[in-house]
Amino acid sequence: MGTALVTDFYELTMASSYIQQGMTAPATFSLFVRQLPPTRGFLIVAGLEECLQYLEAFRFEKEDLAYLASLGFPDEVLHAFASLRFTGDVWAIPEGRVVLANEPLLEITAPMPEAQLIETYLLNKVTFHTAVASKAARCIIGAQGRFELVDFGLRRTQGLEAGMAAARTSAMVGFSATSNVEAARRYGLTPSGTMAHSYVEAFPEEIDAFRAFARDFPERTNLLVDTYDTLMGVTHAIEVIRELGLEQRAGIRLDSGDLSALAHGARQLLDAAGLDEVRIVVSGSLDEHRLARLVRDGAPVDVAGVGTRMGVSADSPYLDTAYKLVVYDGRPVAKLSTDKATYPGAKQVFRAKGVRDMLGLRDERPPKGTMPVLELAMKDGHRFRPPEALEVQRTRYRFDAAELPASAMELVDPVAPTAEVTAALASLTEQVRSDIRLKNRSVLG
Repeated sequence: MGTALVTDFYELTMASSYIQQGMTAPATFSLFVRQLPPTRGFLIVAGLEECLQYLEAFRFEKEDLAYLASLGFPDEVLHAFASLRFTGDVWAIPEGRVVLANEPLLEITAPMPEAQLIETYLLNKVTFHTAVASKAARCIIGAQGRFELVDFGLRRTQGLEAGMAAARTSAMVGFSATSNVEAARRYGLTPSGTMAHSYVEAFPEEIDAFRAFARDFPERTNLLVDTYDTLMGVTHAIEVIRELGLEQRAGIRLDSGDLSALAHGARQLLDAAGLDEVRIVVSGSLDEHRLARLVRDGAPVDVAGVGTRMGVSADSPYLDTAYKLVVYDGRPVAKLSTDKATYPGAKQVFRAKGVRDMLGLRDERPPKGTMPVLELAMKDGHRFRPPEALEVQRTRYRFDAAELPASAMELVDPVAPTAEVTAALASLTEQVRSDIRLKNRSVLG
């Protein structure tokens, strides 16, 4: 199936009108977040790779065109759609980097119909991937490096594609593994998992379940101990681990109750039995705040499985993203709508140490002490470089996270840095807005 109809209807009608009006000159659109959610002091950009794959494959199939014909699109437009491919340029902030409000995560320059048709898909991918990557980054902050984090989100993400995105973006910011086996295969991640309560319930006694599982998987024995009585489950796990000589290969998992208190209790039992190398895994409605609480309590946790709350970015499940025209046929344009005004012109973000950003024009000289952040990702419809390894993106995240001010990384009431506007962009903005107001007065007068 083609991808061209994965869009909003008005994208098709606008593109149709542009074609009929002969408006096929180059257009530049900017995709950005108007303002950060109140619980976010920063965002981590993600989703670019899927966007590039989409742009490379963009086309209308015969079935697509037949459907559009049934909706009354004219033959002239259908003929143009039949040969339409993405032939433009993409400038983007690389995945894994910190971004702030009003900074373009990516900018598209292409013939107007092409640039218009791709809006919905790009917004969908970048919005969701960035939201989840940012939530996962907050979980990393909450854990403070005290224990590993594993993605457990697949079963409750809002769709299977969302589950794949959660696995990839959480790995991008430092999660060590995923329960999502297809994501592990596709992205080269480590698959991880234990057992379900149903497995334990299927056996006559809890210890029978533990013994069977440990014999079948001696190299990955993680025993779920809270099906009936958690601390009794720990004692059963101890018996099986010692019986089968798994002292250096086993773990136990806590999935309910007061995880901090139970982890302390389990650790005491394990250590008293000489099983100080047996790891403790915790899971169950975890997010950055609950992870931080485990750290504050000194909970002896080795691994935390983070699922639903990260996979759906529960406290902030969407971002206020926009995809706005900033240049058409060489003419800078802007929107003056209340609370939704935009800056004209193709842009660049210039970053100084400490994530002190300036939003400026793409062709202006970088202000002293800054480096440009947006990079050319696609030229004339072709990738500018091969797909990146996740480790490259992890390195970017670690570098930018280390530069963020502490106030932006607070889990409660963070203070997001804001990008200043360069003199060149401010001047162009005032000029364009003045021209728009003058023309509107002339029309009305």
